[in-house]
Amino acid sequence: MRQLLQDLRFAFRLMARTPGFSLTAILSLALGIGATVSVFSVIYSAVVNAWPYAGFDRVCEIHTLDKAGHEGGPGFTGPQVRQLRQVHAVEDVIAMNRWNLVITGNDVPEDLAAVYFTGDAFQYFGMPAILGRYILPSDAPDLQEPEPVAVLSYNFWRRHFNSDPSIVGKNIQLVHKDYAILGVLPPRFTWMDGDVYLPLNMSQAQDKIYSVNLKLKRGVATEAAEAELFPLLQQFDKEKPNNYPPQFRIILRRLSEYYVRDLRGTLYLLFGAVALLLAIGCSNVSILLLARGSARQHELAVRSAVGASRFRIVRQLLTESLLLALIGAGLGVVLAYQAVDFIVAWLPEYSFPHEADFHVNLPVLLFSVGLAAFSGVLFGVFPALDSARREINQVIQAGTHKMAGSVRGKRMHTGLIAGQIALTLLLLTAAGAAIQGFSRMMQRPLGYDPNRVMSVGIPVHENTLNGWAERAAYFAQLRERVAAMPGVISAGISNNATPPSNGWPQTFEILGKTAVEQQDARANFVSPEYFTILHIPLVEGRFWEQNEVSRGATLALVNQTFVRRYFPGEDVLSHSVRLPRLTGQPPYLLNAAGSDGWLQIVGVVADALDDGLDKPILPAVYLPYTVNMFMGTQILVRTQGEPLAMLHSIRKEIGTINPDQQIDSNVQDLEGWIRREPEWANARLVSILFGAFSGLALVLAGVGLYSVVSYSVIQRTSEFGIRMALGAQRADVLRIVLLSAAISVGLGLASGVALSLGMGRVVTRWIENGVHDPLMVLGVSLLVIVVAGLACLIPALRALSVDPMTALRCE
Repeated sequence: MRQLLQDLRFAFRLMARTPGFSLTAILSLALGIGATVSVFSVIYSAVVNAWPYAGFDRVCEIHTLDKAGHEGGPGFTGPQVRQLRQVHAVEDVIAMNRWNLVITGNDVPEDLAAVYFTGDAFQYFGMPAILGRYILPSDAPDLQEPEPVAVLSYNFWRRHFNSDPSIVGKNIQLVHKDYAILGVLPPRFTWMDGDVYLPLNMSQAQDKIYSVNLKLKRGVATEAAEAELFPLLQQFDKEKPNNYPPQFRIILRRLSEYYVRDLRGTLYLLFGAVALLLAIGCSNVSILLLARGSARQHELAVRSAVGASRFRIVRQLLTESLLLALIGAGLGVVLAYQAVDFIVAWLPEYSFPHEADFHVNLPVLLFSVGLAAFSGVLFGVFPALDSARREINQVIQAGTHKMAGSVRGKRMHTGLIAGQIALTLLLLTAAGAAIQGFSRMMQRPLGYDPNRVMSVGIPVHENTLNGWAERAAYFAQLRERVAAMPGVISAGISNNATPPSNGWPQTFEILGKTAVEQQDARANFVSPEYFTILHIPLVEGRFWEQNEVSRGATLALVNQTFVRRYFPGEDVLSHSVRLPRLTGQPPYLLNAAGSDGWLQIVGVVADALDDGLDKPILPAVYLPYTVNMFMGTQILVRTQGEPLAMLHSIRKEIGTINPDQQIDSNVQDLEGWIRREPEWANARLVSILFGAFSGLALVLAGVGLYSVVSYSVIQRTSEFGIRMALGAQRADVLRIVLLSAAISVGLGLASGVALSLGMGRVVTRWIENGVHDPLMVLGVSLLVIVVAGLACLIPALRALSVDPMTALRCE
């Protein structure tokens, strides 16, 4: 113990004597460990262990695929849900609906997301309530009116009831109906982002549609379940033909893969980046320890000469390297905990399950710390093991500065530096591809003007506005009152057309033309003000008149892409189209008379993004919003000032029409809609993190090269003094110093360029909107050369300042 304390005291004194070396080694490890642990922890929480529900790996949703590969989710009637429960491969089926309700009984109506479940849903999920109990089958008996009870989500309980522990047994009033609060759910139960969960009255009516989730029996393959379900869905298609696309097939999407498809590539790409950063960090520490060990060969030889055993020297070096590794690892752990929250805050809002519990993953933390400690130990004791191969007298007689290390040590230095530079070049290339792709996306013309425009969601309560004329008049009244407000330039209706991802995919027919293949377009339901608000110009024809909108006229506008694809060189205004699946489902979906008939094309509008920020513009059909009205709409509002500043005034104005009418709780301006697009958020995340990681890698590589060259200059001080005493010029010394690192840098650049060009297409395929540009590889290579040149030049200039007499006296 006494000798261990001596070793520790000496290690601390050595760290204090060489603060630059110690700080560089510690930060190298800390950054590598912190970045690796945080990114892997996010991957594990968002992809591997995202769902807290019992048997989540067997929970599936039924999706349909049409001939073109478009995916859809069919709804099911109550009798169909009961038939699904009889399928042999299925263990259980739950039905659900989601509605925006309003909390009444207060001064201002408050929007609330309510999820209705069948009575066995909470047993299906297998998560107990943290207060009270959840809904039981007895609360929602089949084919009977359910009990007026509610279960609160954890976040809603905290936000609305201030975490009141005595909330169980109290009432909450929703749309003037009292519900007894049964309990509060755990924090990770956020299914469909509900605020409250209510029992579902699953009726026998054929006009009521429910969403469905099913759980497969253990051991049942997805393909086997699809084969058993497909004949049943074909039967459902005959019962409700317009609910399924022609010649469809089905696919079961497991809950475990629902978000993985969108997020896995991004997160795995980031993990690859931080794994490279960890490798560079450990390599940097190894370079520093090897360089310092080479400089201490004389010291180690003297220790051996005065009686220190080989074991004693190895233990001292081991203590020094372990101390550095443990301090770096400890700081890395702190950084990891902070970085997890930072990365999660930058993840796209709907790219991961909100059930995910993000925290530092212990196994990968231990692995990273172990790798750092192993690197420190291996390269920390290498000088002692290397010195054992030499004669002590030779080392001592070589002088304190002349001993430059073994050939093996030099080769290891060269390999580590070259590897660092190669990996850094690859990271920089990937970062450049991501940043360039994100920049192109941001510069892409939108085709519309989102500035000072917001979309205000207006949900409609169940069992209200069930008539087509009543609902159309109500929406028109809301629009007119908002448009007349001071500070509002214009207001319009957008049922489903708020860009840049808007419209419903619909197949259509052209009057007088036989389709060779399936014809698809995006169907949008809007008011004529929609185009003036978004500054989408009319190219040909005319807009609808207000009286045409009021009566649900079967008139259509199309975009330029629609014309180019389906009417090249023709007069599109002389044609009509029909959307055969455009049928109503009263009272939830109300259609105007004749909406499933032929729609006359009366105008052409300019193209605007309608399928996200990174995909080509799709053909679009615009119809009056009264042709197809849902249980809710959106009011687009263009204002003179900041749109969101008027939200409170708009809420009050709507309240004068209907005191129980709430607006959506998540109102954003259209620039906010752009930022919520998954491709925009993913590209921003990858650009920021890749840029940061590659920048750190470049700094670490530069510091590693600087350290090696600096130690080389110190070791060769007497040599430079002799050369200058014998007449060597400063340029000669400078050339010697720079050439000593040229091999390492050259090998690293060659390897890095080969890696970047060879893996460029693979990397850009993983990076959304990434750009593979060989010129960028050249630019990144020049950047690395500049940094490497500076890292070599600074110690080289120090070598020029050597006084020959001083250097000879040192010898």
